[in-house]
Amino acid sequence: MKSVTSVSDSSHYTELIQLLKTRFEKHKHRHFDLDWSLVQLRLEASQEKLASLLQMEATGGEPDVVAFDEHSGAVTFFDCAAESPIGRRSLCYDRAALDARKEHKPANSALDMAAAMGIQLLNEDDYRYLQQFGPFDCKTSSWLATPQDIRALDGAIFADFRYGRVFIYHNGAQSYYAARGFRGSVRI
Repeated sequence: MKSVTSVSDSSHYTELIQLLKTRFEKHKHRHFDLDWSLVQLRLEASQEKLASLLQMEATGGEPDVVAFDEHSGAVTFFDCAAESPIGRRSLCYDRAALDARKEHKPANSALDMAAAMGIQLLNEDDYRYLQQFGPFDCKTSSWLATPQDIRALDGAIFADFRYGRVFIYHNGAQSYYAARGFRGSVRI
């Protein structure tokens, strides 16, 4: 799928909807009793969120439905690629961390990229929830939304799945690694 920033071209829209439907049907264990027609109605009603999903896909996230709110009808997509999305790696945590680096700066930060895409970083609870459908990040790791008290100390948290369990770690927010990216979510 080509990297594009809008879904104004109906061919991109059609291609993405079909891709999401195929993934939805292939991974029913992520959304047992949900009917695709409900998801498609939500997608068609939100071009902005559809554009975010397009960017998630274009950067290797393989977004899929992981939750449905029966009261509001909202559908939540998470990045479900086996490893942290390849198009979102080698990033420090946020703009302050990026600005603090004196040399060897990465191209961007996880929070800035997520904001530009219109998505949210997964938090610790989201990440543990995702792992029930996994395992994910067996060779990579993913930055997580970091509590303010940790970030105030120049730290940030990330997670991976090793030895049959989720590990949550800390690192300096300025750090970046080729095997660390971030996973996002979109609620539609």
